[in-house]
Amino acid sequence: MKVRELVRAAQFGEPVDLQTVWRCTTCRACEASCPHGIPIVDAVLKLRREAWKVRGEPAALSNVLWGIHQDGNPLRLPPSQRMAWARDLNIGTTEKTDEILLYVGCTASYDRRAQKITKALVKVLRRAGVLFGVLGEEEPCCGEAAKMAGHRAYFEEVARDAIRKIQATQVKTVVTVSPHCYDVMKRDYPGLGAEFTVLHGTEYVAELIRQGRLAFTKPVPRTVTYHDPCYLSRGHGVIEPPREILKAIPKLRLVEMADHGTLTWCCGGGGGRAYQESLPNERLADVRVRQADAVRAEVLAAACPLCVTHFEDSAKVGGSTLQVMDVMELAAQALGENPKI
Repeated sequence: MKVRELVRAAQFGEPVDLQTVWRCTTCRACEASCPHGIPIVDAVLKLRREAWKVRGEPAALSNVLWGIHQDGNPLRLPPSQRMAWARDLNIGTTEKTDEILLYVGCTASYDRRAQKITKALVKVLRRAGVLFGVLGEEEPCCGEAAKMAGHRAYFEEVARDAIRKIQATQVKTVVTVSPHCYDVMKRDYPGLGAEFTVLHGTEYVAELIRQGRLAFTKPVPRTVTYHDPCYLSRGHGVIEPPREILKAIPKLRLVEMADHGTLTWCCGGGGGRAYQESLPNERLADVRVRQADAVRAEVLAAACPLCVTHFEDSAKVGGSTLQVMDVMELAAQALGENPKI
């Protein structure tokens, strides 16, 4: 089914192939090329809401919602383990005198690979002397998974709880690890009563560099290509900050892939796809890894935990020698803080 047919079905209530509705990664590539500026992702999410009414949702997404309801996260892991990543880092809960609240998010709290990204960001913030805290075991899910699953009403319930807990800290700036948390906090939270500024980690660290609060001293002599996460680049125009960080690292050589910026290629993890199986011939991350190999990069860098996970899997399966890293891991390495990543 073509995109225009999905949009028409959403407009006029026509029947659609439900499998097509759930295969969308909500990467907004179609919106970027649409000459009429149609909000196509909104139409897809509307169709997903309709699918729930006839029990046409994938079983995996039903489990995701139950996980948020019962455990406070879509991964269905115990809330008591939410701060396991920070066991040896001596991180306190947020105080109103802090400069920022670091919102870690579910994936970056529980996923072992993503935890390394969170730790790297913490080390960078500390080197810059930033006063920050976290919500600890009380950190709520942002609700993004519920929104992308098409359950708008439940998303708003989860989001309002998150807004209440964040605003109770009286901290005015929230910095996120994941572009997915960032997206709903920027796009949806203001309409639900949020009154705080939201920045992605790369935006905040790039500003620290501009202010002279952070400088990299250790050379990282690697050829690096940067993948623009869809939710940052097409979703919010965050394209230059990650590159500013990479360009500030001594000896690092940045090369661009064929598709970058707003033309970036999706990793395949958005729109709830991270919780569902993809057929081997439909794994978008495989294409991105081949693009990175084509420019002879040693490192494929991203700024999203889901992108990192998907690219690592594709590199292993495809036999690529690429090392996949988050921008924050490279930044920590350039500070001499993360030599083993």
